[in-house]
Amino acid sequence: MKVSNDIRYIGVNDHDIDLFEGQYAVPLGMAYNSYVILGEKIAVMDSVDARFGQQWLSNLSAVLGERRPDYLVVQHMEPDHSANIVTFMNAYPEAVVVASAKAFTMMQQFFGTAFEGRQMVVKEGSTLELGGHTLSFIAAPMVHWPEVIMTYDSTDKVFFSADGFGKFGANDVEDPEGWDCEARRYYFGIVGKYGAPVQTVLKKAAKLDIRTICPLHGPVLSGDLSHYLQQYSTWSSYQSEDRGVTIACCSVYGHTMEAARLLKERLEAKGVVAKLHDLARDDMAEAVEDAFRYDRLVLCATTYNADVFPFMRTFIEHLTERAYQNRRVALVENGSWAPTAAKVMAKLLEGSKNLTFAQATVTIKGGLSDESRAQIAALAEEFAN
Repeated sequence: MKVSNDIRYIGVNDHDIDLFEGQYAVPLGMAYNSYVILGEKIAVMDSVDARFGQQWLSNLSAVLGERRPDYLVVQHMEPDHSANIVTFMNAYPEAVVVASAKAFTMMQQFFGTAFEGRQMVVKEGSTLELGGHTLSFIAAPMVHWPEVIMTYDSTDKVFFSADGFGKFGANDVEDPEGWDCEARRYYFGIVGKYGAPVQTVLKKAAKLDIRTICPLHGPVLSGDLSHYLQQYSTWSSYQSEDRGVTIACCSVYGHTMEAARLLKERLEAKGVVAKLHDLARDDMAEAVEDAFRYDRLVLCATTYNADVFPFMRTFIEHLTERAYQNRRVALVENGSWAPTAAKVMAKLLEGSKNLTFAQATVTIKGGLSDESRAQIAALAEEFAN
């Protein structure tokens, strides 16, 4: 695939993977992107997952013909992008590997070699002249590993963004929901903890004339880039994207879920978007995504061993480790004789910034009663405003 006259896509699509990074369901597969820049000298941008080394080298060879690459630029050392560095360097013994100092340290850790004598160490502001193309390097530490660099080709106005602007899904599968949904789930799952470093990179990118974004996962982004840049600005500043309520629920015998469904019905009757997630059965990454997408969150949980049901504890930990903030939160607890879930949930959220809690907590003691139904109605009224 042509990215520009001199830049080609040589990545691969993975349709066999079930869990990305061992935890994220990827029903549409996954793409491991790599690119080649054909100047007077040739630079290959990153490698691919270990299982696709030969396919990747074949894609590269088909583009190069009789030519041979001069450089392998390693922007990110996570194994889904770096696994074939040694394979490449063995296939092209005259090539030089270009990376940050921390990346070379990681190469020694992963491969037992840092390719001494074949290194080019780059940092913020470094450039690489290919003849017809000038690459400038942008330090992007903790987006989302410390060694990350990003690369800008000033000739074709292409920004190679490493894992930034990535998305779940193979590139040869049409995503019926478009870019946003799986890019959002990818962002908050993979990068979400590191909002401040992402903001730093966005400020650097704003100074560049970018026409095309080439991420390491997902489609090449071109045309009007303002939507993608705005989404990343919103996500990385922990602002809500849409008005609505995420209801996250875990229930033992169904009574807490009955309360969550009643709340959802009450909210929707008032014209409020409400998304309900069963934390024990639904994809938790989807629940996390919605918690960051919408401006209000309701946590509904059963008391369990004088604590809170384990799925809810896990869910809240997913939020807090990603710096959840700037939201309105309500608590719904159930406990037949000694309800403690609300107290525990509030304690788990203590370190989160700028959370505004609902005026009243809904407390259920076993099944729904007139009193708890009235509390749910009051909460729906409060959260509908």
